[in-house]
Amino acid sequence: MYAASYKMADIIARGLAFVGGGILILITLITCVSIIGRAFVPLDIGIGPIRGIYDITEIGMAAAIFAFLPWAQLHETHARVDLFQAFMPGGFDRALDLLFNIGMAIIAAIGTWRLYLGMLDKLSYGETTLIAQIPVWQGFAASLVGAIGFVIVAIFCIWRSVRRLAGMEQQE
Repeated sequence: MYAASYKMADIIARGLAFVGGGILILITLITCVSIIGRAFVPLDIGIGPIRGIYDITEIGMAAAIFAFLPWAQLHETHARVDLFQAFMPGGFDRALDLLFNIGMAIIAAIGTWRLYLGMLDKLSYGETTLIAQIPVWQGFAASLVGAIGFVIVAIFCIWRSVRRLAGMEQQE
């Protein structure tokens, strides 16, 4: 059952990381197209920058960041301070890892819940971005996909930490 859960967490994290990478590539491409379009403005031939590029970039970056969170959680690559880790007994270190994973899961769940409520708020008011008039709730919804994946992977990481603490699994 653990192996199947790890595989599911890995598929979620890996899939979202690829989606986040794809979003970053798209943002880069449309930014380049917009910059090239600005070079044609003085020629007055009807080609110019992409309208609302800042809005599009902002929404895309938020979605990409949330898409990378499950991968960082699964592979334990969040920023952490390991100054005293070498001097701590292994059991204490594993207990701290469990505590931190529980904290991260709580933060992920609260953040996801608040992101969901924010999305509902933006949807109910019909708020749009200033320039491109993109409905703001769509950016929240795109970010929510990664946030939900983050919660799922964070819960799996608690289980993994419990197994490590019990000596059922070696730390990578």
